[in-house]
Amino acid sequence: MNRSIDLNCDLGESFGAYTIGSDDQVIKLITSANIACGFHASDPLIMDKTVRMASQAQIQIGAHPGFPDLLGFGRRNLNASAAEVRAYIQYQIGALSAFAAAHGMKLQHVKPHGAMYNMAGKDPVLARAVCEAVALTDENLILLGLAGSQMEAEAAKAGLRFAREVFADRAYEADGSLVARSKPGAMITDEDEAIARVLRMVKEGTVTAINGEDIAVQADSICVHGDGPKALAFTQKIHDALTREGISLAPMSTAV
Repeated sequence: MNRSIDLNCDLGESFGAYTIGSDDQVIKLITSANIACGFHASDPLIMDKTVRMASQAQIQIGAHPGFPDLLGFGRRNLNASAAEVRAYIQYQIGALSAFAAAHGMKLQHVKPHGAMYNMAGKDPVLARAVCEAVALTDENLILLGLAGSQMEAEAAKAGLRFAREVFADRAYEADGSLVARSKPGAMITDEDEAIARVLRMVKEGTVTAINGEDIAVQADSICVHGDGPKALAFTQKIHDALTREGISLAPMSTAV
């Protein structure tokens, strides 16, 4: 098999005296980093540090904007208007872009975080607001979102490049959306099962939904979460499994 795939991870989610994840180690294994921008996690010093690490690791970076919800880590649904979502995203892209410029880098992509990601994946109005924010800030940015979601549909209408994302450690509903974290079975905790699912999504374009039905997915980028206790080992195993299967790793900008 001769193809490539992007491996992305959410990084820079520490805050003040609190350290989340093993960013300095995970960053060596991925090709794209989604960097928190201060709303759901991170702070200016962490943003600067994470961009610097990405520059040194020679990987691509993107903004990871979320709802202004530090207490809920951006995973609580907020009743935000389309105008608010648009402004939240523009503000956060702008903040990270400043640190990127300071380190001689440019943003490759934007990936909404948590509840904003899931809500915009199903709501065309919010999806359109996300796309408008990206286009108004920099129309050359790639929008990274769930394969088959409303964000993909609205990105096509807006003329934005879209990278279709699949998840290594999340279960899928039959409609292709992610199973809510509040539901049993939402997280794939068995590493071997997760890796087998990733390889099938990349090689065959299918994944087994939580109801046992096989559904079609398209993958330009694989997300691994960097905030779990086994994040580093899990990322290393996925990295190695892809390599063994002859699947090379390359930033999403090479595929979309």
